[in-house]
Amino acid sequence: MDLVGVCRAFVSVSERGSFTVGAAAARMSQSVASRRVAALEERFGEQLFERTSRRAVLTPFGREMLPVARQLVQAADVLLHEAEAAKRKPWRLAVPGICSTAGLAHLVAEARGHGVTLDLRVAAPARRLELIHAQQVRAALLAVPADEATWSVPLGLAGVRDPGVRRVYLETLRVGRSARGPARRIWIQPEDDVPHIRDPLTRLRDAVGLRPAQLVAADDLTTAAAEVLCTRDLLLCSPAQAEELALTWRPIGEIALSRGFALAAAADGNPQHLEGRLGGAIARCLGAGTEESRPPVDTAEAATRASSTEAATRAGTAEGAGA
Repeated sequence: MDLVGVCRAFVSVSERGSFTVGAAAARMSQSVASRRVAALEERFGEQLFERTSRRAVLTPFGREMLPVARQLVQAADVLLHEAEAAKRKPWRLAVPGICSTAGLAHLVAEARGHGVTLDLRVAAPARRLELIHAQQVRAALLAVPADEATWSVPLGLAGVRDPGVRRVYLETLRVGRSARGPARRIWIQPEDDVPHIRDPLTRLRDAVGLRPAQLVAADDLTTAAAEVLCTRDLLLCSPAQAEELALTWRPIGEIALSRGFALAAAADGNPQHLEGRLGGAIARCLGAGTEESRPPVDTAEAATRASSTEAATRAGTAEGAGA
């Protein structure tokens, strides 16, 4: 028995003194209202109404049951209202600054198609971690090592000129004794200024004999891109970013670097729920390929990996020459 449904019919008929009018007010047919009230009377073993040709008058038993039935109907209405409000509650999501405006717009639009309202917060890796710890967002795309990530984005070096080779080796940037002009620099944007990307690149810089100043962490992507556009410097970035900036992108010859992302949710959120609906849209926004085989990352686990320098540091894998 649909207890809420039969009580709704009972309350509506009793308040209007008519099965016809009460049924219409409850948005059901008169026959449905009659069957529901009859089912409730059968369940109770007592009549709720004294029926006449024109009126439905409550019996003494019906008057006793009406307040409780009304409370049940009101509670059900509150429950339904709260359920709808919870479904409409925005998911405040912290995202990396590498996502383009168009990419973020498509992510928000696709989320709406799945019944999810996104409220995006663009932030650097460390700030996204702070936001999820402070529960100022319901979820965040955390920066994690690529081999432990749900989404990975390859990184390489991009510059104004075509280098004429398939890969750019850092050793070719070494400054000789007879060299003239400033040394070429590699600019790291804020999204990549994390241990599992910065540290292997720093070790490689030292191993091939580059100067410390040839690896620069920029305050923002705009500053780094501007330097690259007006000099022979290189930008550490993804293929999509290089295309957007009209730069020529090549992978690094000595090591393979990638950005890794994992979705983590605060205490009141469910990352599997969001990832299941929007995993593909998030991958497209990041410019990544979705790794179907990797399980969703637990919030605490992702936060620990992202905040631990030792756990996050990964050496690059040596590769043969591919020029």
